Formats: sequence, structure tokens, C-alpha cells
Amino acid sequence: MDKVYLETSFFGYLTSRPSTDLLVAGRQRITRLWWEARRASFELYVSQRVIDEAGAGDEVAAQERMFIVAGLPLVEINPQVIQLAEDFVSRGPFPVIAEDDAYHVAAATVHRMQFLLSWNCRHIANAQIIRRAAALCGAQGYDLPTICTPEQLMGE
Repeated sequence: MDKVYLETSFFGYLTSRPSTDLLVAGRQRITRLWWEARRASFELYVSQRVIDEAGAGDEVAAQERMFIVAGLPLVEINPQVIQLAEDFVSRGPFPVIAEDDAYHVAAATVHRMQFLLSWNCRHIANAQIIRRAAALCGAQGYDLPTICTPEQLMGE
């Protein structure tokens, strides 16, 4: 069974109140459909970074996110993850302000996830960043997981 790292933005879309913004509403619907129809097809993982981010912000929203995140297994933020995340920031492709995003990608990479699911299209599910991250990973002997949105991992 393929392993999927669920990045924090996934849980934001899964648990947030329905939006009147059409793009956001569509992403919410896709995320909920993926959760209902596809999650059983994968081994799902998060990291402590996801827990920390999911627990921040509005207290009621954080409780909803934490309720779902709490039941998922954790990948460790070990020295290899820390080193790769630091390399992602110091050598690019991640800017300093996206350090948490670099940690998500590093955790999924080091722990050999097949997929990283994210709606963060600015710093994670971004074709230019993915290309540069894959090159850096390859140079260090890692395979970058397939980084995609829930819509892209909906199946056949």
C-alpha cells in the first residue's frame, strides 16, 4: 500500500466551514471526497510539524483539525529530515519564509513516502519548486515523493 504524507493545508480544507469563494469551495469538496473515498487506499502519515500547525489559530477550527490529525501515525523529524530541510532552504528551492514547508517535503522524502498531498501551491505543490527539490534530493540519494493535490490523487 502506498504511503501518503498529509501536509497541513489538506486538513485546513477538510475541516473548514464551506466557503463562498468558488475555488476554495471546490478544493474543500475535492478534499472531503478524497477523504471519504480514497484514504482507505493508502497508509496516511503526518509529522510533528503538521500537528503544531494544525493546532494553531482559531481554537474551534484547531480542535476540529486536531481531532482528525490525532489518529494518524507520525514520521519522525530526525537528523536526516532536519539536514534535508536546511539544505532545501540554504540551497533553494524554498525561501526562508517557507521553512515549515521545506520540513514537510523533507519528512516525506526521508521517510520514503510515495506521495505528499498538499493544497499549498505556492511553496509545495509548485512545479518549479518540485523540479528543483527533486534535483537536490537526487544529488543526496533520495527520491522526492510525488507531490500533488487531492484532486490529482483521486484515482481512476
